[in-house]
Amino acid sequence: MPEAISIVGLGRLGAPMAACLAHKGLRVIGVDSSPAKVAALARREPPVHEPGLAEVLANAPGEITATMDLHEAVRDSGVTFIVVATPSDPGGGFSLSQVLPVCEGVGRALREKASYHLVVLTSTVMPGATGGQVRPLLEDRSGKTCGRELGLCYNPEFIALGSVVRDFLNPDFVLVGESDRRAGDLLEALYRRVLDRHSPLARMSWVNAELAKLAVNTYVTTKITFANMLARICERLDGADVDVVTSALGLDSRIGKKYLKGAIGYGGPCFPRDNLALAALARGIGAPADLAEATDRTNRGEVERLAERVLQRLPRDGTVGVLGLSYKPDTDVVEESQGLLLSLRLASAGIPVVAFDPLANESAQRAAPGAFQLAPTLEECARRADLLVLATPWPQLKELEVLLSRPASRRVAVIDCWRQLDPVLLSGVAEYLPLGIGSGAPRARREEK
Repeated sequence: MPEAISIVGLGRLGAPMAACLAHKGLRVIGVDSSPAKVAALARREPPVHEPGLAEVLANAPGEITATMDLHEAVRDSGVTFIVVATPSDPGGGFSLSQVLPVCEGVGRALREKASYHLVVLTSTVMPGATGGQVRPLLEDRSGKTCGRELGLCYNPEFIALGSVVRDFLNPDFVLVGESDRRAGDLLEALYRRVLDRHSPLARMSWVNAELAKLAVNTYVTTKITFANMLARICERLDGADVDVVTSALGLDSRIGKKYLKGAIGYGGPCFPRDNLALAALARGIGAPADLAEATDRTNRGEVERLAERVLQRLPRDGTVGVLGLSYKPDTDVVEESQGLLLSLRLASAGIPVVAFDPLANESAQRAAPGAFQLAPTLEECARRADLLVLATPWPQLKELEVLLSRPASRRVAVIDCWRQLDPVLLSGVAEYLPLGIGSGAPRARREEK
């Protein structure tokens, strides 16, 4: 096991990774260009919001240090994880604008080291990038040969914001693209020490691992979109219930129940980008990617379909209340969030919008300053709206059942995208409009459970 592990990039994945490695007793050196993030990690405080991160940092037995000096961190460690952003480029792929400068700095530091060093690229990149740009740069700046004095692995994570700590320690599998057997063995040994369970490791070449990363997320987005298609069908079929249908589908071992909810479109920093990247890759090499392109096109249409439903039910001069601006619960990330996109779509049409999120109000304000109004509480958002849209399935939003049942509350319409609320409790106090449910199905669905 190496003397220490350096992690370059203390963002939403890098910081939890550092905490989890220290949680398992390893010595960790965090590196970032942000003085605030470095200072926070040095104090064992979360540099980013992530549930459970504060507790893991505070109680980790391993040593944690943080620095802005990449050279020092590489010199004092045996493994370096690169976990910096790879922004989307205009063609739909991923830019290495932040990865390559880090690789250059890592390479220069390695030139002064005699011992073997493993570099692990965790940032998502396009197929061909690890061998085509990263490896030559590391070798040129370090003066070392990959596969001899230098190991290089591509090791992207499959995590969801809001559950990064759990997902990192308990992955379904670990994907490793390796330069050589020694590099792969070292990374596998590290994971065997860190993981809470004996998850399988899929070891392969760089390009296969790069393609596998995009393929996994594109497949999941296709599954989500298929469930959403079923939801739209059920809404137009008397007595149909998408939850009943997808529950049956999930029993088939060829399909499985994960990501078969049937609600509204997917969002976040990974799913939309990985889907587009796979399609861009295929176009660039002359291969068909019709399914990936159709998935993206259908998903982008979900906001417009939801907006049409809202406009059909909204009273003249009425205000829409959007509940949920983060792309999923337990995070403040609003990137490609359906709630945010819906709010912007309605506001652009001149519809008054007031929105509330338990955690993401500030993120939404930064992403779309002044585009629509924000309510500080769920109660105020409900009070000001004539129609409410439950866009993100935060558990806290179930309090709406109590708020709307108060004697002083006025009757409003509620579009429940995730069928999170109880139609029986809302009967008589609100017009309950669940997505994915045909006429006459909601009460029967609740009685069957």
